[in-house]
Amino acid sequence: MSARAAFLLLAFLPALPAHVLSISNGDLAVDGVRAHYQLRMPVYEAPHIRDPRDLLRAVRFFARGEEARRSGERCAERAADAVIVCETTLEFSFAPERLEVECLLHSITVPNHVHLLRASRGSGKDQAAFDLSFTRAELRFVPPSAFELGVKHTAAGAKRALGGIEQWLFLLTLAVAARSRREWAALVGSFLTGLALSAVITPRTGWEPAPQFVESAMALTVAYLAVEVLALPQGGYRWLIAAVLGVFHGWYFSLFLVSSGYPAAPVLAGASVAAALLAGLFAWGLAQAGRLLAPPRVAQALAGLLVCAGLGWFFLRLGGG
Repeated sequence: MSARAAFLLLAFLPALPAHVLSISNGDLAVDGVRAHYQLRMPVYEAPHIRDPRDLLRAVRFFARGEEARRSGERCAERAADAVIVCETTLEFSFAPERLEVECLLHSITVPNHVHLLRASRGSGKDQAAFDLSFTRAELRFVPPSAFELGVKHTAAGAKRALGGIEQWLFLLTLAVAARSRREWAALVGSFLTGLALSAVITPRTGWEPAPQFVESAMALTVAYLAVEVLALPQGGYRWLIAAVLGVFHGWYFSLFLVSSGYPAAPVLAGASVAAALLAGLFAWGLAQAGRLLAPPRVAQALAGLLVCAGLGWFFLRLGGG
């Protein structure tokens, strides 16, 4: 195992200067018929955007179907924090009790962009997470019940588990690496355990992994496990490898938990259920394919494709794609 561990460490070192795990934050404060919206975007998210005010315009606010009127749009780069801060004033024709929000930031940044929005109206607060799959949400300034919060946080975890190509590719690689149902269960369980421990422990260490590193590291986990399938078809301890690789995926969730302020338990529960279901779907598909082709041939062919996909995605991120 020492040679494998050495290779794993060396393989992830080039990821340090790589691209980005894409997250921005917004705060909305409603006071009567007016509201103040502030958006904070890391500078490296928007080098291609000529007018930073386009970031504000990608987030739209509605009350009873009426879009808020905007005034005083302004953006400035805060060099000390390497973020762009944009602000605008919104005005409605009446004091809204709830708002509908449409966020299309993924269309002008990168497809996997996540925007975390917190909103307040007096003592009422709400929050929402937007991405490519969930571009609209309703904000209600009535304290939600514990059940509603639990459902919301669990759904957020499930969406994050299925929200990126790296997650899909790695779960497929787990199915390819499993040589039996029992091993599949061990691989998935070990992976999710490593992910959960990493997501919970990392924020408590005081170390925040660089977003540029995390996504590239996740891409390389796909390539590494696929190489294991190709080079060591009879190799053991794959469950341990899956647990170690789960640590890298856990860094994504640690960043999300810190940025959103969501509690870890329901988020990770939702992520685990969603990931296990998708991994099970992949395993079922491979089992069906095995009826037509010899299973080792299926695994070897897919492993080769996954090596190319993982490395290709890594170099795409390395190049800023």
